Amino acid sequence: MALHESGEDYLEAILMLRKEKGYVRSIDVAQHLGYSKPSVSRAMSILKASGHIVMEKDGRLELTPSGEQVAQEIYERHRWLTQWLIHMGVTPEVAAEDACKIEHDISPETFRCMKEHLDK
Repeated sequence: MALHESGEDYLEAILMLRKEKGYVRSIDVAQHLGYSKPSVSRAMSILKASGHIVMEKDGRLELTPSGEQVAQEIYERHRWLTQWLIHMGVTPEVAAEDACKIEHDISPETFRCMKEHLDK
């Protein structure tokens, strides 16, 4: 099942928060993304139904292997694109915002080719 951009954003947020805090709850995701608790709750239900997350009894959110894979791919794109834009002279704030927009639309092939080209 293909995820929408918002689903990818949620998975990336869970990954980033887990790296930062060691655990993630829905409220942490809501605060991180600036979304309402009901919006995050709906999104978590969709991600759970699609097999990308598991909600533990204590409220912690855990990525499943498929959720982890998507989150890692989006996070790598975001970090790499942000650094690439900064290297080209874009301010860090704008680079991070633009990377967030680009990371969802760029094809895996184009991203791979960009990395290979710049690694030469």
